[in-house]
Amino acid sequence: MSETAAIGWRDLYARRARADVGGEIARILALAGRTDLISFAGGFPDPAAIDQDALREVMGQLGTSGDVSALEYAPTGGLPGFRSYLAERLEAREGRGPASSELIVTSGGIEAMQLLTRVFVEAGDTVLVEAPAYLGTLMSFAAAEAELQTVPVDDDGLDVDALAGILADGTRPKIVYTNPDHQNPAGVTLSAERRGALTELARRHGFLLAEDVAYREFAHDGEPLPSLWSLAPDVVVQIGTFSKIFAPGTRLGWAVGPEEIVERLGWAKQLSDQCASALAQRLVEEYGRRGCLERQVERATLLYAERCAAMLERLEAELPDGVTWTRPTGGFFTWLSLPEGLEATDVAERAAEAGVAVVPGDPFFLDGRGGSHLRVCFSRASLPEIEEGVRILGRVLEEEPET
Repeated sequence: MSETAAIGWRDLYARRARADVGGEIARILALAGRTDLISFAGGFPDPAAIDQDALREVMGQLGTSGDVSALEYAPTGGLPGFRSYLAERLEAREGRGPASSELIVTSGGIEAMQLLTRVFVEAGDTVLVEAPAYLGTLMSFAAAEAELQTVPVDDDGLDVDALAGILADGTRPKIVYTNPDHQNPAGVTLSAERRGALTELARRHGFLLAEDVAYREFAHDGEPLPSLWSLAPDVVVQIGTFSKIFAPGTRLGWAVGPEEIVERLGWAKQLSDQCASALAQRLVEEYGRRGCLERQVERATLLYAERCAAMLERLEAELPDGVTWTRPTGGFFTWLSLPEGLEATDVAERAAEAGVAVVPGDPFFLDGRGGSHLRVCFSRASLPEIEEGVRILGRVLEEEPET
């Protein structure tokens, strides 16, 4: 038999596929799925909030009704019934309903971000993101070969004064991305004052605000602040997902924004998956129209609020001096800052060996500044797991790292 040389596939990859931008989410998901650890890793919703009886009833009716629309291709923009339900729900929650031409149904929030990237971003285009930022967003923009720059985040969310300074120095971004409500990974929320100032900067400097509202509905202490989209629908595309408020397995989300942009998103989606799952759309619509989704969000919010309070209480009791953390008012996460001399990756590795999973901060930054941070998720951990997991983490943090 003749021998053939091994093909160097990497040399044939498209340039955008050569960057190593895909592994961190897979590693986080794998870590979060381990059953031998107490997991504070993956940002997963708790399925305990789902009304299983109602869900079984809806699924049964979809299977026996004779309506085959759930098994067919859907229009690219979404099924009419689901689009109507979604628009009504947005109007009830945001105080503003999108026109039909301002709404598109997507296969999760990450696809909406990818469509937006495909429409706006060419290699070398400037995009501004939060620091730290949601890893999936960094991956989307990096894969498009954007010139990424960062805007710092503090306890009041994206630092709008810092953004104004960046713009004053001549930077002209096409997109500024923000996750303003209970941010992933830091858990902080953009203040009301900054929301108005941010939308005014977008209008004045002519860039698009990409508003990720994945955790918006889980406000533990009352109604959420007005969304950026409700304040400035002319310069904002809001990206939402049912992965957190219903179930991630549906892979269902949306984008709302200016008609001209949404039309282009629809064009890009035809080159992607053509349509979101019709079965998922029918399932969520029927579950939602019965009031089940709103009750699920209420149950989940109470559940996460209880776990958040327990997490913050145990952090205060168990962690050594010098460690600080954010105090979220909603969502899934708190963000730990470590004292000098502790490296987050080493802490995370030692914590995993001791039985608890956390995520080091490096992947949430562009430049390695996350080495002194840990993301800690409380959404899926039970109260006993929170107590035991934080006790373990505290013990690890007090240990002298090996040299």
